[in-house]
Amino acid sequence: MAFIEVNGKKYPSPGLYPNMVVTTAVNAGRNANNKIVGQKIGRDNYKIDNLFWPVLKAGTWSDLLKEFDRFFVSIRFFDMVANDWRVLTMYPGDRTADVYLTNKNGKPLIYTNCKVNVIDTGW
Repeated sequence: MAFIEVNGKKYPSPGLYPNMVVTTAVNAGRNANNKIVGQKIGRDNYKIDNLFWPVLKAGTWSDLLKEFDRFFVSIRFFDMVANDWRVLTMYPGDRTADVYLTNKNGKPLIYTNCKVNVIDTGW
């Protein structure tokens, strides 16, 4: 089973496992006595931070990036809260990579340090 799926497409396991973030939103802050006066709103939101692949073929990296052209994507990942697989609608943050190898015409064949974050839309 793939570590992450984007729009139902499986991608290689990352080289370093990402930082999994769960955020709870509240509708207010604290009062003058520094006590919580807000309540939880909606469900917890997720961020998969620092998805990192040390080396990817140009075609694999391109395929993943093309999925993000849709902006909102379906991400299947392992939810540490539920201790089970989960699918959420998410969007990508910055996507970066370094060109490692090109063909004689300068077309990249291999990228290194491929990174992306995906953030929960809350839907």
